[in-house]
Order: sequence, then C-alpha cells, then structure tokens
Amino acid sequence: MAGATTAGFYNEAILLLGGAVVAAPLFKRLGLGTVLGYLSAGIVIGPVLGLFADAEAIFQVAEFGVVLLLFVIGLELKPQRLWSMRKAIFGLGLSQVAITGLVLCALGVALGGLDFSAAIVIGFGLALSSTAFALQILEERGEMSRPHGQTSFAILLFQDLAIVPLLALVPLFAPAGLDADDMSLLDFALAIGAVAALIAAGRYLLNPLFRIIGNTGAREAMIATALFVVLASAMLMQVVGLSMAMGAFIAGVMLAESSYRHELEADIEPFRGLLLGLFFMAIGMSLDLGVLARDWLAIVLAVPVLMVVKAAIIYALVRLFGGAHAVAVRTALVLPQGGEFAFVMFSAATALGIFDARTASMLIAIVTVSMALTPVTVALCPYLIPDEGPEEMEEDFDGAEGADVLMIGFSRFGQIASQILLSGGSDVTIIDHSADRVRSAQRFGFRIYFGDGTRKEVLEAAGIRHAKIVAVTTHKKEITDRIVDLIQRDYPEVRLFVRAYDRAHTLELRARNVEYELRETFESGLVFGARTLHGLGVPEDIAVRIRDEVRKRDEERLRIQAVDGIYAGGDMLHTKPVTPEPLTKPQREARIINTGETASDPQARPQEAE
Repeated sequence: MAGATTAGFYNEAILLLGGAVVAAPLFKRLGLGTVLGYLSAGIVIGPVLGLFADAEAIFQVAEFGVVLLLFVIGLELKPQRLWSMRKAIFGLGLSQVAITGLVLCALGVALGGLDFSAAIVIGFGLALSSTAFALQILEERGEMSRPHGQTSFAILLFQDLAIVPLLALVPLFAPAGLDADDMSLLDFALAIGAVAALIAAGRYLLNPLFRIIGNTGAREAMIATALFVVLASAMLMQVVGLSMAMGAFIAGVMLAESSYRHELEADIEPFRGLLLGLFFMAIGMSLDLGVLARDWLAIVLAVPVLMVVKAAIIYALVRLFGGAHAVAVRTALVLPQGGEFAFVMFSAATALGIFDARTASMLIAIVTVSMALTPVTVALCPYLIPDEGPEEMEEDFDGAEGADVLMIGFSRFGQIASQILLSGGSDVTIIDHSADRVRSAQRFGFRIYFGDGTRKEVLEAAGIRHAKIVAVTTHKKEITDRIVDLIQRDYPEVRLFVRAYDRAHTLELRARNVEYELRETFESGLVFGARTLHGLGVPEDIAVRIRDEVRKRDEERLRIQAVDGIYAGGDMLHTKPVTPEPLTKPQREARIINTGETASDPQARPQEAE
C-alpha cells in the first residue's frame, strides 16, 4: 500500500515537472510568457486528459510560491521606500478596490439580475487582481522597477490588505445574518499585535540570526534558515486571519537593509520559481470544463466586460493620481484580471448561502479565463503606446560612502577593472546609469547604485569626497570628458584614473593632467598580438619582448605628439618592425619582421568602437 502511494507521488511529480519542462519554454519562445505556459499545462494535465484529479492538494503546496514571491519583492523595498509609496498604496489602491467593487456590483444588478447581497460580494471579489500573475509577468519582463510596475505593485499590495476586511464583511450579506463570532475586536487586536511583533522581530532578531548562521559557513543551514523565516512569518499571519503573503512581505521588507539581502534572494529564487510554476498549473487544473461548456455564453460575455471595466477604472485612477498616459495604460493592461483571493471569497459566500455552487463555479471560471488572457493584454502594450525608452530607477545611495574607489560606469571595461580591485581587497562603490546593468550587478553582490555620473549631487551622494581614487570607466568619449571636467572643476584634489577612447582621447586627457589614462583596447590588443605571434611559432619570450617594445615606442610617440600638439585620432603608429634580437631561419620564414609594419597615415584606419 505504501509502495503504491509512493509510486503515485512520483507519477504525479513526473507529470507536473514534465508539463512545466515542455510548456514553459514553448510559450516563452512564442512570446506569450511562461505564466500562460504553466496555466495551459495545468489545463491539459487536469481537465483535458484527466491525469491529475486533486488540484486542491497542489494548491496547498504551490501557494507557498506566492509567499516566496512576496518575500523576494519585500527584499527589494526598504522601509523608507515603502513609506514613500503610501499615497499610491492607500490612496490609489483604496480607490481602485472601492470604485471597481461598486461599479461591478451595479453591473451585476443591472445586467446580471443579481440581488444586492450576491452582487456586492461578486463585485468586490472580482475587483481584486491576481498578485501572482501580475507580479510574475512584471518580473519576467524586467518591469518591476518601472513606474507602471511600482504603481501595479502598490495597488496589489493594498488588495492583499483589503482581503481581510472583505472576508470579514461577507457574513453580513448572508441570509441568516452576521455571526458575531466571525470578527471580534479581540481578533482585530490580535492581527495588529501579530504585525507589530513581526516588525519588531525583523528589526531586532533576524539580522543577528542570519549573522550567527552565516558565520558557521554552512550554506545549507543558511537556506534552511531563510525558508524557516519566510514560512514562520507567513504562518503567523495566517493564524491571526491575515494573508500568508503579507507576512512574508513584511519579513522581506525588514531584511531589505540587511547585508544578507542578496544571498537570501539567491537562496530563495529556485524555490520561488518552481512553486510559482506549480501554482499556475494548479489554477489550470482547477478549471471546470463542464462549467465552460454549460455556461460558455455567459463566460464569453462576462470576461471581456470584467477586463474592460477594470482596465478603464484603473487607467482613470492612475491618471487622476498624477500618472502619465503610458504608465496608466501599462498598469491597466497588467491588472484587468480576477485574482486568486476571489476563489476564497466565492467559496465563503457559497458556504453562507449567498449564491449557489453553480454560480460560484461560473465565477471561478471567469476569473481563470481572465488570468489566462492577461499575457495577451500585456502584449498589446507596444501597439497602444510608444516605447518609454531606457528603464529608470530611483537614485538611492544609502551606504555608498567610505569606499577606496568610486567607479563611474560599469560596462565591460569597468566590470573587468572592478574584479581586480575587489580581488585586491579594495572597497569599490560603482554608479551606472543603466537600470538593467545595476540590477544584474546587484544580484552578484556589487556595491552598485543607479545614478548619472555627470551630476554633482550624484557624485556627492556616492561619496566622492571620501574616495581615494575616482575611476572613470564610461565608454562614451563625450560623457567621460564631461565627468572629468566636472570633477577637476569642483574636486581638484581628486585622483583621476580614466578610460580613454582612442589615441587622440589619450592625448586630450593628458593635456587635462589626469593622473592615469588607458586606451580601452590598447593593452588587450598588445596581449592578443603577442599571443598570435606565439601561435605562429615565435618563442614566447621573444613575443613578449616585441610586445613590450611596441608599448615603449607607443609611449615615446605619445610624448612627441603631446609636445607637437598632434591630436590625430586612432592608434596606428609610425613605427618600424621590432627586432629585439637576431632571428632564426624558421622565424624569418614566418615573416615575423613584417608584423610591425603599419599604414603610414594615422587617419587611414577606422576608429575604435565600444
């Protein structure tokens, strides 16, 4: 019997993992996103083929994926950042839930013939959007830090808070009236106390706990501790009647300023991705095809009405709260679907006799179909509004001061140079104006901040007055020149090490008296040329001598050009073949002598490119 149970478990695991392996990459390749892939896999495995009957069991495990998602998002939001979003959370979020709920209620009474009690529960249940679907899509598209991503998150966060009072109000509309024990003042006080206790634990206990575990050097213990903290926070909130995801989010926010933040995110990420995939598959498996077949006309009419009404209200509210047209459109197209909390509200309403099980099944089908259509609505964005341009992030330089080196620019050149500095034990603060690059580097633990290095206030915030050396590694000549001019004008005592674009730029930087400059491709070209000589059969020591002689002659030529005021572009040298010592016959046959010959006109060759 135990063997049969074990075999069944493995069969189900293989089905779920196999569905994920096939569907997620396929839908990703088609440009529809992995979310729709997981949902489709669940529909095929469950309702279509009937290979998996117990979707509820999967829900209980997979819901933890949503919990982990909110924890990771909390890690990205410091308390002060969350406080700065209070207007969007409690202003825009409250308005969206209240207005959407009332409008959908009115439509239910006017068009659906529902009585007021059923209509109010259905209206507010459908007013909530799917946290898991929306945030996963935003994460997948790299849009969480964009204005519409932050706006969407603020609305979703309030919706997670609103589910508690909404569930408490459902019994008011039951035919038998309100059960006084459903929500007492004591329950409310316990909920507030639990939130306060979680915040206090996050501030005073979690960092010391991770420090103790981290000092042991046991990575598996660190992962176990991270999962324990997330699960314990979620369970505490569930015990007092709040959302599990809310507990994990609070724990994440409390750890957002921790030095272990990036490690925690890396530890949690694999579990989050897998469990979220299971969550979306479970939603697909829970779809009742019989309800779709029986009430298909009502569902076909209700889904577009729901999505259009929600999108229109969200667009209008975002604009009313000062959002740009593009932000409002993108937010509206991310949040038009029903949410997973609607399942909970409709189940509670059915149990209390507010409406029958058939109505609840049809409503759940409407929510599920609206979720499935969300990736399609998001894909419409490029056709409705122009591209917003490069992604922007908030400039936040908390903890930036005190480094030995302030590096401005983090493209390929800066990334290589920073590894040398860090390996040598130096502290490096990096600023870069690419949000994608900043986010990517932060995942690997670099102390990197989003900011424009041509602005004095950014340099001040990044700690230029405390840096021993400022390394300017930007790859555009004009940007580099602006930064050098700014620093030499306002911080004349700063030691400047600068990446030069080409030979002419090197001479210009020397004329500015920077302490050190290096052409971006010069040393790598020397190394490459010497290695190629060696590949042709030249002994390595001779190839190295030739390389060093070319470097020496280049430096001599630079000094001559600087004195003569010659600022020709390029790196071609007026040089003769380098012959450090007599060559053997095989070497002569390899024509090594000719490797030093170059074009005589320095303007004749193309400029270097990044």
